[in-house]
Amino acid sequence: MLRPAEMSEKLNIDKAAIGRAFGRAAATYDSYAMLQRLCGDRLLEMAPPPQHGRVLDAGCGSGWYSRYFRRQGHYVTALDISSQMLTVARHRQAADSFVQADLDALPFGPGSFDMVWSNLALQWSGNLQQCLGRLLSALVPGGGLRFSTLLAGSLPEVDLAWQALDGSTHINRFLTKAAVEQATAGYGISLFSETITLHFPDAKSALWSLKGVGASHLHQRSTGKPLTRHRLALLDAAWPKDGQGYRLSYQLLYGVKG
Repeated sequence: MLRPAEMSEKLNIDKAAIGRAFGRAAATYDSYAMLQRLCGDRLLEMAPPPQHGRVLDAGCGSGWYSRYFRRQGHYVTALDISSQMLTVARHRQAADSFVQADLDALPFGPGSFDMVWSNLALQWSGNLQQCLGRLLSALVPGGGLRFSTLLAGSLPEVDLAWQALDGSTHINRFLTKAAVEQATAGYGISLFSETITLHFPDAKSALWSLKGVGASHLHQRSTGKPLTRHRLALLDAAWPKDGQGYRLSYQLLYGVKG
């Protein structure tokens, strides 16, 4: 049963700050986007796109999948909140058109696209139910939607390590699976979930994997002290690890329609 706070739950998100965080990461994004490619490739395997048509890459980042769809013969519109990310995507000729916009304020009319693709971007929406409604309304009748997003329970290692160090929270709050199911109810979207765990040689590398893709922005700023060399060593000691290295675990949810 959903708790009252989970029904049509909204997240208090500073979109300007998110845009700046991703802008700072634009130059390094592809070097650290291992999770993004794993999720995107998994989504392609799960639900291959149509043979041709107009595709919206909603939250395109550096344009990795925009370029993939364009090479497949689609007309691709790359959308991102960060102008710097769009500059990188444009430089790579990843899409046919480029739009700087917020996922929660899409500038497209009904029937604009044959498929909407959004890989690890919807977790930045302030109201997932409304956002999905706008994405679906931008599709032609019978059009396809493909998305991946993060769920509550992601990045527990970051939280455990920082809690041991200074008792503060250093991860964002993501929607629960139940809340996402509530947000997608009535839309005819099939949902699939999985856990992906990445491994790193040390805590610093794990943290940089987040910072390098712009995902280190916190909606509620921690009051912790700066990460000095001494504090990094303490964080390293507290970080959960196994035989493969220092862990970062993600709870993923995939959505498919059409």
